[in-house]
Amino acid sequence: MAANPAPFSRFEWMIAWRYLRARRAEGGVSTMTWISLIGITLAVFALIATLAVRSGFRAEFVDTILGANAHVTIYNGGNVDQQTGRIDRTIEDYEAMAERVRQVPGVTRVAPLIKGQVMANARDRSAGVEVFGIALDDLKTIPRIVNEETSNGDVEAFPNGIALGGILARDLGVSIGDRIKLISPNGVKTAFGSSPRINAYEVVYIFEAGRYDIDKTRAYLPFEEAQSFFNREGRADELEVMLEEPEALEAMAGPLRQAAGERSYLWTWKDSSGSFLRALDVEDNVMFVILSVLVLIAAMNITSGLIMLVKNKGRDIGILRTMGLTEGSVLRVFFICGAFTGVIGTAFGVLFGCLFAIYIDPIFALLDSFSDQPIWTPDSRGIYFLPAKLQFWDVMSAVGLSLGLSFIVTIFPARRAARLNPVEALRYE
Repeated sequence: MAANPAPFSRFEWMIAWRYLRARRAEGGVSTMTWISLIGITLAVFALIATLAVRSGFRAEFVDTILGANAHVTIYNGGNVDQQTGRIDRTIEDYEAMAERVRQVPGVTRVAPLIKGQVMANARDRSAGVEVFGIALDDLKTIPRIVNEETSNGDVEAFPNGIALGGILARDLGVSIGDRIKLISPNGVKTAFGSSPRINAYEVVYIFEAGRYDIDKTRAYLPFEEAQSFFNREGRADELEVMLEEPEALEAMAGPLRQAAGERSYLWTWKDSSGSFLRALDVEDNVMFVILSVLVLIAAMNITSGLIMLVKNKGRDIGILRTMGLTEGSVLRVFFICGAFTGVIGTAFGVLFGCLFAIYIDPIFALLDSFSDQPIWTPDSRGIYFLPAKLQFWDVMSAVGLSLGLSFIVTIFPARRAARLNPVEALRYE
């Protein structure tokens, strides 16, 4: 008695390949195969492109946050001013507090800050500005601010002037060497109250942080000058803390609070941007589910094509069964037909998706050339461009999802072909 052939033998592949290469008279089957292949390709392409853009946007957004802002900000609990009744949250012993915080393992930098909001004026232009008072050595350690590739001017001249964000400088129409006025409503204190303070500063440094909101509103003043301008002599508003691992905030909160003192409060970058990042996570999950459904719909086209193929090849199946082909062999033949379409479609989808992620900037530049307005606007989205970041597990999840669905939906019409009664198939032949 002859032994049963091994699964997925050469003759099974040969029969499946013969069926995939439909003759002209069987063009309907070939058309459905092409539709299935194109559908899988587009679905996998859309899934990989979306995952890459999602990862790139999140990485760029977080990088701009961590590259230009404090990982942790330490505030003072505050004391009530007996004369005005206001809560004074400034830090008087900021140098000692900063030194204690520097000793915490995992802290890379601690910088005292002065913060205030003023009006900036240059000739006939004005803009609202958020001023940060900081020492030169501390300013030079902020990677997104002090970057030779994206900045103009000499940062070493910072003690003699002011540093502005790039968009703010363009809004005011100033460049390196020009002078601007800062106007604060709470300025000089006199016997009759406070009068506005107006100081002029030379623009010595213009930076591009990569975030629209930062480049449009932020300016840096030397720490001592900011203390004088905002009436903070001998005090600081807060401590800016940078960490080795910004993601590990929870483990650092206790030691930082203990080093800063009992009346201190912490505000982290996750507190300021946590709601937006959580919204991104929800959107990511929803988009993955929606695109997974799109892949499923594309995979269902394989089922339609295989059902038509089984119907057209009923006579061939009957002949093969009478010649001794087992149900398992018939099932594998038609499984190969459907799985082959899924594999090729997935491969093309991965190729196009990766190319889109790699060349996303030229693609958007080409699309912008056909549009009156740019597709990506930084004023509403925060960052200047749409980034894409290919990650291995994102690509593998798309591949696994596509192949898994393609294989699963292929089994049902393949089983129908395997269970076809050869007598019924040949009765009217």
